[in-house]
Amino acid sequence: MPGKLHGRSLISSKDLTTDEYAEVLHTAVILKRQRRSRTPNLELTGKTLAMIFQKPSLRTRVSFEVGMTQLGGHAIYLGPSDIKLGARETTEDIAIVLSRYADIIMARVFGHDIVADLARHAGVPVINGLSDREHPCQILADLQTVQEKKGRLAGLHMVYVGDGNNVAHSLMYGCARVGMSLTVVTPEGFEPDAEILADSVEIGRSQNATIASSRDLSASVKNCDVIYTDVWASMGQEAEADQRRQLFAPYQVNESVLARADAECVVLHCLPAHYEEEITYEVTRSRNSAIFDQAENRLHAQKALMVLLAG
Repeated sequence: MPGKLHGRSLISSKDLTTDEYAEVLHTAVILKRQRRSRTPNLELTGKTLAMIFQKPSLRTRVSFEVGMTQLGGHAIYLGPSDIKLGARETTEDIAIVLSRYADIIMARVFGHDIVADLARHAGVPVINGLSDREHPCQILADLQTVQEKKGRLAGLHMVYVGDGNNVAHSLMYGCARVGMSLTVVTPEGFEPDAEILADSVEIGRSQNATIASSRDLSASVKNCDVIYTDVWASMGQEAEADQRRQLFAPYQVNESVLARADAECVVLHCLPAHYEEEITYEVTRSRNSAIFDQAENRLHAQKALMVLLAG
């Protein structure tokens, strides 16, 4: 029997309940174990994933395409020149047409409204592969990685350091849902969206998790369980890169920052990394670093998501 997630879309990290996060992560563990033991799992045989890309990608494209292949299905890459969303055709028409061909649609876009419109008009599940507002697939991999390293999620304290961007927004929702406290540490003027913060605080309260924003890096990381960072300037913000380097310089994750955290603190970065900017190369290669496990888990978490949505 199809589960509660069957036929659903994932547009925001808020879309999943606490139990549904547990279901996705449990499925990801099983699929990862099967992959490691070379046990075939062809649950999506005969299914097709349509992948829409406005933004280039390494991890998103490869993890979804490889994941679909491993599950017995097929993935089609549709780049910016193949589909001009809202220009050559309306988003509504694209959603309706692709739903006649494919069983799942994944979109990596700029505006969050685009992926929301796709989900509104599509007759198949739509997955947000990244938008300017959120990055829910990344957060599934992040939570899987923390769970692997720490054996649990509830009761831990994560500190996210950097820009209050799409990754920070999805982390706020995801951590709140699973009962993990999160402090988002940013320079003044780069705080996460106030509405998402307030929403996450409320969700977190029901799970005994504290979601907060701060500018004090030193105090925030003291004895924390997880430190997470991301690039200071995301795609589309290249013109601001030089200015951001100056403003964000005090927020680099380096050995002195790591030393204030718990000795077994897990270091995460969703990649690509700009070494010696948001994080030092030494920290990414330290015993605390799990950034490449985290990158691998994009594959397993997204396979789990696709199986539950369309299997």
